[in-house]
Amino acid sequence: MKTVLSAIFCLLLSFTAFSQVKIGQHLDDDNIPIQTLLNAPVKKANINDFKGQVVLLEFWATYCGPCITAMSHLQELQKEYKDKLRIITVSDEKESRINKFIENKPSNLWFAVDTANLFQQSFPLRTIPESVLINKNGIVVAITEPQNITKQVIADVIADKKIDLPLKDDNMVVDPYAAYFPADSATQNLFVLQPEIKGLNSSRKNYNNNKAFYGRRLTIINFPLMDLYRIAYGDISYRRILDLTSKSDSIEARRMYCMDIIVPTAADLLPTLKRELKAKFDLQANFEKRIKQVYVLSIADTSKISHLKPSTAQAYKFSGGSGSFNGIHIKLNDIAAYLEKYGIIKVPVVDETNDTHYYDITFAYLPEKTGDLEDVLLSLGFRLTKTEREINILVFK
Repeated sequence: MKTVLSAIFCLLLSFTAFSQVKIGQHLDDDNIPIQTLLNAPVKKANINDFKGQVVLLEFWATYCGPCITAMSHLQELQKEYKDKLRIITVSDEKESRINKFIENKPSNLWFAVDTANLFQQSFPLRTIPESVLINKNGIVVAITEPQNITKQVIADVIADKKIDLPLKDDNMVVDPYAAYFPADSATQNLFVLQPEIKGLNSSRKNYNNNKAFYGRRLTIINFPLMDLYRIAYGDISYRRILDLTSKSDSIEARRMYCMDIIVPTAADLLPTLKRELKAKFDLQANFEKRIKQVYVLSIADTSKISHLKPSTAQAYKFSGGSGSFNGIHIKLNDIAAYLEKYGIIKVPVVDETNDTHYYDITFAYLPEKTGDLEDVLLSLGFRLTKTEREINILVFK
C-alpha cells in the first residue's frame, strides 16, 4: 500500500469495533464465526477445527489491487506448508462475486464470505489487505501486512519460535477529514501542509457533494510530494510521470504529507496549489513530449455508440473501481482516463474516439478473467489497440 493507486484500489473500510483481538490473545469460537467457506471441503468451520495448524487470515477484496497481488505469494505458502498451515481469505463481498473470482483464478486457498462483517469486527481493521497470523494453540502472533508473512516466518511459527512483525495499526478515527482538517464553509483562502498522520492510508477528498466547497477545496491525507505535484499539474496519472531526481531528492519527494487547500473558485484551485508547492519545495516539474507505448481507445462500431444513453444530468458523477464503471454525464475520454488512472491498463490510454457528447454509461467486467474487459468494451462499441504515440510526460528533476 505504498502508492496512491494502491490506496485507490485498497478502499477504507468502516467496521464497527467490538471486543477487538490483540496480539497475544487466544481466539475461541466466539471470536471468529466462519459461517460460509468456499473452495474448501467444508462449508463452515470453528477455530477449534484448526488446533495443531498455523492459521493465516487474509482480509481482502476483489477490487483491491494489492490484495490480488498478494494472492500468488499466499498460494505459494499454502503449497509449501500443506497441512501445517491453513490460509483463509476473508471478504465482505457477496458469495456470487467470490465464486466468479475462484472460477477465473483457481486457488488452493479457502475463501470465507462475511457479508455481515461479523468476522472482521473482531480485528482493528480499516484498510486492506491485512494479515492475521495465529499459532497452533489459537494465539494471535501477528497483525500485519501480507508482504511481512514470509516462508521463514511461517516456519518459525510452526516451530513455536517467537516472531516480531510490524504491527498494522490502523487509525480508527471514523472521519479523519473532519477530525484533522476542520474548516468553516465561509473560508475563502487556506493552505495547510502537515506531516504524515500515522495509521491512515493515503486518501483524498474533493468535496463533490459539498455545495459550499465544491470545486474549490481539496484535502489530502498521506501523499508523497510528487503526488501533490501530479495533482497540481492536472491530476496526471502515474503512467505519465518520469522521475529524474537524484536518489536523495527522491527520498524527500516520497516523504508523506497531508494537505488542505481552499480557494475562492474552482478555477483558482490548481494554479494556487502549483504556486504554493513551487514556493515551498525545490522539486522541478515540467511537461516534455515523449514517445510511449500506449493503448488507444477508439470507436469500433458507430451503431453501438449511437445506442449509448445520452445524459440529461447537469453534473458529472462517477463511482467504480477494478471491475466496474458507473459514469453520469461523462464524455468518452473519461473511460480512457478511468482505464489509465485506476491502473486497469498499465500504460497510458489515449482517447481517439473524437466524441465530445455527454453520456450515462455503466458497465462491469471480471478483472481476473483475461479478455473480459476488452469484450465488454467491444459490446459497447469500443476498441482497445496497443500501439505507440507521442504524449506529454510530467518530468521531475
